[in-house]
Amino acid sequence: MSLMGDVDGQKSSKRFITILAFFMMCVAFIANIFMDIPLQQFVWDGMMYIVWAGLGFTTLEKFSRSRGSEE
Repeated sequence: MSLMGDVDGQKSSKRFITILAFFMMCVAFIANIFMDIPLQQFVWDGMMYIVWAGLGFTTLEKFSRSRGSEE
């Protein structure tokens, strides 16, 4: 199974956006610590919520699909 693929093996935009938001948070975190570039709290919170939502929806999608195929 691909990192970007859903349970059916198709490309998933939810996964792409979640991974992109996670990497952007990593870059912002490193820039904040090592380069002293300030990061507004609302920006950090917004990106964090996008990542949480993306991970949550992806997890729910996996469990709902696997449970539905058993019945």
